[in-house]
Amino acid sequence: MEAIPPVPPRILIVDDDDSVRDVISVLLREEGYNCVVASGAEMALDIASQEETPLVISDMKMPGKDGLWLLEQLRERYPDTSVIMLTGYGDTESAVDCLRRGAVDYLLKPPKLTDLIRAIERALAKRRIELARKRYQKKLERKVRDRTTELRNALRDIAHTYQSTLLALVAALDAREHETSDHSQRVVRYTSAVAERMGIKGQELEEIGRGALLHDIGKIGVPDAVLLKPGKLTPEEWQEMRKHPDIGFQMIQNIPFLATPAQIVLSHQERWDGQGYPRNLRGQEIHIGARIFAVADTLDAMTSDRPYRKGTTFANAIAEITRCAGTQFDRDVVRAFLDIGEQALIKIKEDMHLRKLTLVQAEAQAQEAEATLARLTDDLDDIDQSIPGPGSPGPAPRGASPAATPPPAPAVGTQATANRPEQPVVLSVLAGGRQGNSRD
Repeated sequence: MEAIPPVPPRILIVDDDDSVRDVISVLLREEGYNCVVASGAEMALDIASQEETPLVISDMKMPGKDGLWLLEQLRERYPDTSVIMLTGYGDTESAVDCLRRGAVDYLLKPPKLTDLIRAIERALAKRRIELARKRYQKKLERKVRDRTTELRNALRDIAHTYQSTLLALVAALDAREHETSDHSQRVVRYTSAVAERMGIKGQELEEIGRGALLHDIGKIGVPDAVLLKPGKLTPEEWQEMRKHPDIGFQMIQNIPFLATPAQIVLSHQERWDGQGYPRNLRGQEIHIGARIFAVADTLDAMTSDRPYRKGTTFANAIAEITRCAGTQFDRDVVRAFLDIGEQALIKIKEDMHLRKLTLVQAEAQAQEAEATLARLTDDLDDIDQSIPGPGSPGPAPRGASPAATPPPAPAVGTQATANRPEQPVVLSVLAGGRQGNSRD
């Protein structure tokens, strides 16, 4: 099978002198080039727009628009087109000007055929190299975009894994303390709302949220006899309980993306007046995230029902937090907290309650669907068993005792469904502890 010869490159020859233009085009055609001609710069620009033109050979001086104007237009509109300039004036300044504006070569008229062929070959070779470089660059850019997308997805997956791990740790603490996750979720929401009101956003806001999420993670290291004691703690037991900020800090301080949350965990029991623990920090020494969390934690502790007392109203809690501004709490944080408003704070709690109900309903629907599917599967199995196969005995003779029929499948919502183990509905997101009692 014969190879298909390559298509000769298209060369546009531009010169207002007919004889020069014709001679160059004839010579180049004999050398195997595909030549087209133009008598002026504007005509040449129109021809170049109709079909890809790898090379243009143009006279410098022409009536109307000259060769330099054509050179600039070609470089702007068709940057992949190479241009060789011809001139009857052999001054160095003109040659430098042509090359500076983007011409690949500069020849005197009339050019020698050998010089012209060499210039054409150099120009086309340079163009091939430039096009190859651009293709490689585009391919490289595409690979970089693809890798960047993959990396971004991987980082997002890692972040999701990190968050899931944190939730699992906090869920373990919730289960240990027999607490629900509602407190944890609300404290994170309240903390984020106050932080946003103070102008905190981006990564800093996320880190403060993680600090609020993990604030009581150190209680994992508190003995059950102390943590789960129903009565009042002794002074010695109090000392054990007060260790949980340090324990939590030691647990997560060496995890790079939890460096800032670790500071919040360590400082979340500090007070503005220096009467907190474990380091008796005061004022600006306390991390801003811990100062915001202290207000959010107190709000939720006061407005939530506990086994040992009934929650108070939002109005009473807001009044108490306002009263403690400057002693227990940072005045600036309290000011931002008050700017949110009572109704907005109540709405946060109501929205989270509605979300929990929605999840519970979804779980109930899922369990009902599973029960229905199980019943239908049992019915299909019964039908399959009742159909006689090849060689099976025929119908029972008249008067024979019917086979015992299986009991009907329990209906959805009956005791059979109720006895199934209940599935977890909401993954806990924060260990609330028993906020508001003597050990917090």
